[in-house]
Amino acid sequence: MSTPELHLYIGSKNLSSWSLRPWLAMSHAGVPFEEHVIPYELPDWVDRVAQRSPTRKVPALRHGELVVWESLAICEYVAEAFPGARLWPEGREARAVARAVSSEMHAGFADLRRELPMDVARRYPRRAISDGAARDVARVLEIFRDCRARFGQGGPFLFGAFSIADAMFAPVVTRLLSYDVEIDEVARAYAGTITSLPAMARWSAAAAEEVERNPHLTAPAGSSYAKAAGGAAAP
Repeated sequence: MSTPELHLYIGSKNLSSWSLRPWLAMSHAGVPFEEHVIPYELPDWVDRVAQRSPTRKVPALRHGELVVWESLAICEYVAEAFPGARLWPEGREARAVARAVSSEMHAGFADLRRELPMDVARRYPRRAISDGAARDVARVLEIFRDCRARFGQGGPFLFGAFSIADAMFAPVVTRLLSYDVEIDEVARAYAGTITSLPAMARWSAAAAEEVERNPHLTAPAGSSYAKAAGGAAAP
């Protein structure tokens, strides 16, 4: 078997939501790549990442001499390099909206990210969140409802078939579940779709193994790992 040409450098799977996004897109689509996990707890984490990413952040994708950083840029590159993966919707309108919500996810939802950091392997009791985080959650649920109603007739994903938009929102699904956030039936069904993906199950199992090896690898707000994930890997 030949060695995959693509190499994806990612952070710890329990915490690094930005790493999950391209990993899930590539894994679900069957794009061959070799993953390289750089655990957050390593004392020389920044130095190791700096050897592979110009921003000193994960994820980063290497394809030959080319290095691509930023999750959405990686997904876009893979979609162009592997058109058979069909990582964007085929219809022009659906594709435009998929790109819009993916970009919104990439740039927005700061309060949700800060107050509900990704922690795949753990479950927390429901707690009060700020008005800003509540608005972020409401917007996420609105996106789910709108995309499913307008474009979801062909399958269980946001745009019917799996797309980059689903990869971009998958980490949010894990947050909603980890912190027992109140969600509507559309979001609940969509969360079930995402968590039942074989690739997502593999990621979650690996995250659980990480936490079993290192119980401190968790991300309650203010923890050292949450700060590392936010500053170095920006979950």
